[in-house]
Amino acid sequence: MFRLLATCTALAASLLVSACSSTSGGATQPTTPGSGGKISVVAGFYPLRFAAETVGGDQVEVTTLTAPGVEPHDLELTPQQVVQIQEADLVLYIPGFQPAVDAAIAAEAPTRGVDVTAGISLLNGEQNVADPHIWLNPLNMTTIGRTVAARLATLKPTSAPTFSTNTDAFGLSMNTLDARWKKGTTTCASRDLVVSHEAFGYLAQQYGFTQVAISGLVPDAEPAPAVVARVADFVRANNVKTIYFETLVDPKIATVLAQETGAVTAALDPIEGIPAGSTETYTTLMDSNLAAVVAGQPCS
Repeated sequence: MFRLLATCTALAASLLVSACSSTSGGATQPTTPGSGGKISVVAGFYPLRFAAETVGGDQVEVTTLTAPGVEPHDLELTPQQVVQIQEADLVLYIPGFQPAVDAAIAAEAPTRGVDVTAGISLLNGEQNVADPHIWLNPLNMTTIGRTVAARLATLKPTSAPTFSTNTDAFGLSMNTLDARWKKGTTTCASRDLVVSHEAFGYLAQQYGFTQVAISGLVPDAEPAPAVVARVADFVRANNVKTIYFETLVDPKIATVLAQETGAVTAALDPIEGIPAGSTETYTTLMDSNLAAVVAGQPCS
């Protein structure tokens, strides 16, 4: 409820800004990029920015709505961010993942929103809600890159060959990352991946693991005691050695569960954001995740 109210307030404020801009002769609609201009892209959160910057190269200017270190599920837009969405050439999002972004696109940029799940088979999460964490399968990142590149090419046809070349290179990079994961996880003592929240379904499916989550699709939702007890029983019964927590979420429940069951904890990053000042990228974080899984399952 509070998220919805905050979104409505931001949208209302943006309408006031829009009205003032129109009165003073300012434009609030995006302009078609010229031959030398960059395409303005707004990304809901980090992995979409990574894909856009990689396939767009120096032809794009990418802004991320989720600040470094902030959990993107909890994003509440400021009036200034709603204006950024109004003025962008493209807005990249995953429906249902960030409700505030969905609402702003529907109100301010319905023809410029790019649903990056296009062409990707979605998994069902809790209560049959589509799991939005598509980027944790590197091959899905390739599809995201193609989707973004196709829209960029419609805005700047003269740069279409560049976007195509960049997309091919991006796909090769993601294929190589996928191959590293497949090789590293071929032989593991346990195929049960016990995680703090239901973010790793696509990764688990791609590499032959079964995800067992303490919390559902939203990481800060408090799990019911019965759920925690059920996961604890599963850990004991299946000799699970490692319980994975996340970098942007309080690890308390995972830590307590590990203490109660004799397991250890390790970080597994859902790559929803990057800490301020970090030099990590999607690829380096996925490699770190691979190292964590190889050590924690363990794999040989």
